[in-house]
Amino acid sequence: MNSIALGIIIPVYNEAENIGRTLTAIEDLVKTPHRLYIVYDFDEDNTLPVAREFSQKGMDLQFVKNPVKGVVSAIKTGLRRAEEEYLLVTMADLSDDYAVVDGMCRLMSEGYDVVCGSRYMKGGKQTGGPLLKRSLSRLAGVSLKYLAGLPTYDSTNSFKLYRKSLLDSIEIESDGGFEIGMEIVVKAHFSGFKVTEVPCLWTDRQEGKSRFKVARWAPKYLKWYLYAIRSRFHR
Repeated sequence: MNSIALGIIIPVYNEAENIGRTLTAIEDLVKTPHRLYIVYDFDEDNTLPVAREFSQKGMDLQFVKNPVKGVVSAIKTGLRRAEEEYLLVTMADLSDDYAVVDGMCRLMSEGYDVVCGSRYMKGGKQTGGPLLKRSLSRLAGVSLKYLAGLPTYDSTNSFKLYRKSLLDSIEIESDGGFEIGMEIVVKAHFSGFKVTEVPCLWTDRQEGKSRFKVARWAPKYLKWYLYAIRSRFHR
């Protein structure tokens, strides 16, 4: 039995400028015993030499090569590979709020199966990022709270903590990108699992370029948005 409670999944793509500060922030702020999984697409990724320096200094890092390129595959690969009971998905760009992770784990220990980092509930905040992306994300999250009855204002955020047994019990169908977070929370809620949220701060990356593609991935989010609404009224 794995004695480490928390596995932290970090999909990466040439994040050499950010990964050092991200790993340092995690180590400084997350006190729950944890292991980190760096999931990468190709051996030449410039993230890897920087992350290996942390591994050589004693940080509990596992390097996982993604068999199919792309962020959604990287997240799914990391979630499958990690053995811990609690699994956190976070980005390598220092946008997520690691100060709330221990609180998320406490909620999980109280019986929740998904704990969402929420930018849109009271106490949450989002700073920076493209206006269109921010607006669509907020609209989707808040409207699903009321239209579909989801127990979170922020179903679109990728920064979520999952119970591994939940993940093992559902089929993850996402094939685009970060819509995977919405899919899991929607399926979890309508399958009877316990979902909650904590307020978090989200700050747009300071280094490098975001690979979030609004036009390409919007239809993928729409699929799970409509799935949630249908599920509420056809239960």
